[in-house]
Amino acid sequence: MLVNNGGVGQIGAAEEVDDARLRDMIEQHLLGPAALTRAVLPGMRTTGAGTIVQISSQGGRVSFPGAGSYSAGKFALEGWSQALAGEVAPFGIRVLIVEPSRFRTGFNAADVLEFAPSSSTYGDMLGAIRADMLAVDGKQEGDPARAAEIIRTLVDAETAPLRIALGREAVRRIGDSYRSGLAELEAYAEVSAGADFPGVPESVRPV
Repeated sequence: MLVNNGGVGQIGAAEEVDDARLRDMIEQHLLGPAALTRAVLPGMRTTGAGTIVQISSQGGRVSFPGAGSYSAGKFALEGWSQALAGEVAPFGIRVLIVEPSRFRTGFNAADVLEFAPSSSTYGDMLGAIRADMLAVDGKQEGDPARAAEIIRTLVDAETAPLRIALGREAVRRIGDSYRSGLAELEAYAEVSAGADFPGVPESVRPV
């Protein structure tokens, strides 16, 4: 089993996060896990078994002002991992994407959480978010031990989902996102379908 759990939070508006900070989020949350995954796959294929646990976040499915750079890395990890799951399934290897809410780890500690320099343009908008991210340190409702037990149970189970939300907040926020996204898709379905050439049948893909 491989558990990819590296990464750090970062808060800053799109205009406040420079290329180096954005690249750092992609490197930590996508490129690092990808390299470790590639390193273990040959061995897992040889044994015909194994599970790759990708620790994403509720921020890998839902984003909000100030969290764009962090979510960019986690969204990328989830897309990469979903494709990976289909690629390795024939070899007996599973992928589990974990989407936690707030858990009582060092994630929100002042010397861990990263903040882009605040600007006057977005200072008022993101001030409450910056303060909240620090104030919750040590008070998060999520229990890491309980989360680990759930992950271990899913790894050992005969079947498991591709994604698992952990924590009540994650269930609520991700669920709300799915429902609002589906409603939006269906509301504009006819408009969307109008982009195709008339009379041309829908593509048939191999997967």
